[in-house]
Amino acid sequence: MWALCALLCLTLAGALQPGDQVAQHVIKLHRGRGAAAAHGHQWVAENCRRLSGLLRQKSTAVRKLESAAVAVRRDRSLSDAERLFQVHTLEVFQKELNESERSVFQAVLGLQRVLKGDSRDVVNMKESSRQRLEALREAAIKEEEEYVELVAAEKHQQEALKVAQDRNKTLSMLDEILEDVRKAADRLEEEIEDHVFDNNKQMKGVNVEAVLRVEEDEEDNKRKNVSRQVVESDLGLSMLIDSQNNQYVLTKPRDSTIPRADHHFIKDLVSVVMLSLPCGWLCTLIGLPPMFGYIVCGVLLGPSGLNSIQSMVQVETLGELGVFFTLFVVGLEFSPERLHKVWKISVQGSSCLSLLMVGAGLVWGQMFRLHPIQTVFISSCLSLSSTPLVSRFLSVGNRGDKDGELDYSSVLLGMLVMQDVQLGLFIAIMPTLIQVGNGDVDSALIGGLRALVLLAQVLVSFAVVLLLCWLLRSHLIGPFYRKLHTESKGNKEILVLGTTAFVFLMLTVTDFLHVSMELGCFLAGALLSSQGHMVTGEIMSCVEPIRDFLAIIFFASIGLHVFPTFVLYELTILLVLTLSLVIMKFVMAVLVLSAILPLGSRHIRWLVSAGLAQVSEFSFVLGSRARRAGIISREVYLLVLSVTTLSLLLAPVLWRAATLRYVPRIERKTST
Repeated sequence: MWALCALLCLTLAGALQPGDQVAQHVIKLHRGRGAAAAHGHQWVAENCRRLSGLLRQKSTAVRKLESAAVAVRRDRSLSDAERLFQVHTLEVFQKELNESERSVFQAVLGLQRVLKGDSRDVVNMKESSRQRLEALREAAIKEEEEYVELVAAEKHQQEALKVAQDRNKTLSMLDEILEDVRKAADRLEEEIEDHVFDNNKQMKGVNVEAVLRVEEDEEDNKRKNVSRQVVESDLGLSMLIDSQNNQYVLTKPRDSTIPRADHHFIKDLVSVVMLSLPCGWLCTLIGLPPMFGYIVCGVLLGPSGLNSIQSMVQVETLGELGVFFTLFVVGLEFSPERLHKVWKISVQGSSCLSLLMVGAGLVWGQMFRLHPIQTVFISSCLSLSSTPLVSRFLSVGNRGDKDGELDYSSVLLGMLVMQDVQLGLFIAIMPTLIQVGNGDVDSALIGGLRALVLLAQVLVSFAVVLLLCWLLRSHLIGPFYRKLHTESKGNKEILVLGTTAFVFLMLTVTDFLHVSMELGCFLAGALLSSQGHMVTGEIMSCVEPIRDFLAIIFFASIGLHVFPTFVLYELTILLVLTLSLVIMKFVMAVLVLSAILPLGSRHIRWLVSAGLAQVSEFSFVLGSRARRAGIISREVYLLVLSVTTLSLLLAPVLWRAATLRYVPRIERKTST
């Protein structure tokens, strides 16, 4: 019992004197029982008396503060605002005293809890650490509030002093104008300030995290930690790094009146564009598609290369716009008549391919004893194919549709569009898969019912989207484009802006209906293409440069997720998995298309199958969500990531081989 009391008092005393003095007394206490032990008794008793005296002084100070607050409230010589300010300042000081006392006793309770626990019980120690962490987070929030209040009090004192000085002198006309401007600026800051910290700190799921704030020194280009006072006076952008090594940049400053720019993102964008030119040019010279060079550019600048990209999320977000405009251009070239001609084959083909992939995945999962939810997820991810990549393949080459036959581009794009619809469905049912995988759903029957309900919702949303497209084509698209064409004579800005706004409108509608943003972009292009070839050509001439630039960023962002070192370490197994997957998707597509295509068009099944024999880049997004949710492990995620990347790199070679072998045959057949 004596040892426990000694340690408790030692803890309390540690908060009252320097650390080296505490360490010396601890050494003396543990060297023996003679004079050192007697001195230890005296030292503990002395520090306990000091603590008791401090607590008495604190109580006296609190009583004096309460009396002072009462006196201020009774002072009629003060204005209401000044009286409230002085009372509030006294309350802040009183709160600081109470919080300091509470932190001392919390430290004592924490020490008692640790001493009562078992040193071999990791769970108990983890719970104790969690409780201390929560206490520190609450203390940090309270300390932040007090600091903000003290800053406001300091500002109020300075303003009061300035007002008192102004009373003793005559203000000039310029001083009066500046004083009015100052008051208007203060009102503006109060109006535009969001108070997001105060509004969100008590919300459910919001935690206080320890972060590092890093500033970049402009002189020697070295990063250094700076104090809060220096950061507050700096108008540049700082970077926050949390305990999980996630990096954050400023998105919305407190003072919105000062313009700011994310220089990290600008530098990253400049690096991607400048390096993409030689990489794409070199691939063109050796006979490879330039998109392969853009991916290599992302590899060189990404985490596995020079690691010079600091704003990865921003670069990838800009790359997503490349996906949107790519699908919009695909829709411009894909008229509603062509879509109507192949919609049955597209629905049947994409559905059969997905079911075959899931069935094959369940068989392999049963052989390797994997969880069914995990195998369903992996199979669904791998069943998707890349629409932006294939649309780049189809940007050149013969795509004529003669003598009523089906051309391979129509069938291929139709199946890819239906896969985008399936992607929206898969994202919708993903929370149910997560609940089933974590055991949160009571039974498989309930999970199946939820999946059916979500499927019905997606089908209803898809029907609403088609109805909206019919209404737009019948009543709005024609007048809308004629108005744009009239207003844009001699000024292409209006045409580009109007076209982009229409794309984003369709994107927003389909996203709101939980179908697919990519499908909305495709439908926007298809609706505009219904106005004729002249309309399509005019819009294409304006949008294609934007599409090409954003597509470069998109393919470079894919390279950011390519890790050559991991691929080299596991090269054999990755090559086996990638080749097996590509061959399996190719064979499945050939079998499905052989069954559903008309007899006169079955010769295109080889080209369509070659276009589908790779994995969509959206598996990156789905895989990251599944990894965070615990559906797949880190190892499986890296395998999916690497196999997807290798299949995308192999896709241009497979497409080139297929076109060299089968395009001349199709041309001869269509010309006879």
